[in-house]
Amino acid sequence: PSPALNVTARDKILVDGKPLAEAEPPRLWRYHKPAGLVTTERDEKGRPTVFDRLPPELPRVMSVGRLDISSEGLLLLTNDGELKRRLELPSTGWLRKYRARVHGQPTEAMLAPLTRGVTIDGERFQPMTVTIDRQQGANAWLTLGLREGRNREVRRALESLGLAVNRLIRVSYGPFQLGDLVGGMVEEIRAKVVADQLGLRKSAAKLKSSRSAPTKRRH
Repeated sequence: PSPALNVTARDKILVDGKPLAEAEPPRLWRYHKPAGLVTTERDEKGRPTVFDRLPPELPRVMSVGRLDISSEGLLLLTNDGELKRRLELPSTGWLRKYRARVHGQPTEAMLAPLTRGVTIDGERFQPMTVTIDRQQGANAWLTLGLREGRNREVRRALESLGLAVNRLIRVSYGPFQLGDLVGGMVEEIRAKVVADQLGLRKSAAKLKSSRSAPTKRRH
């Protein structure tokens, strides 16, 4: 077997006589996911996926967490596996905010259990923040904040109170906001902003050291 070699930035690596392309640094995008798309690379039921609808010029990307098929709003995308894992870690403690439209007339007393944490089918959900924004006919708009990302957590929590969710929009993920990004659109977050928000301002090299080479997205 060949001995291991230390490769530095000054070395040039050739593959079949051609220079090896440099790995692209970690990048992060905001995507406004429309309802009706699944957040998987391929769907066994043949439903359209988020990745089917992304612009062709985007490198191969992964989603940071997921949104279910009926949910819409902010979905972060990255080309880097280590950055994805870092953003998904519960220890990051980032608040995820959602706007939910529910059928009914909820009161603060009705929603109070969510602020203390609820147990559904033996699964304990951490406390959430809940605000009643407005009543709109037979529906009400709520804003909820939580620091974990379990499967269909907001829907399950509200349904446990007898409130059917008929629209769910994620409006923020930690410091990153959906803002006025139009449905279906993608916008890259500047590298400096990502480094600052991840506490890497003094050592952006930490972010670059975890980079991975993207491959062209399949169509």
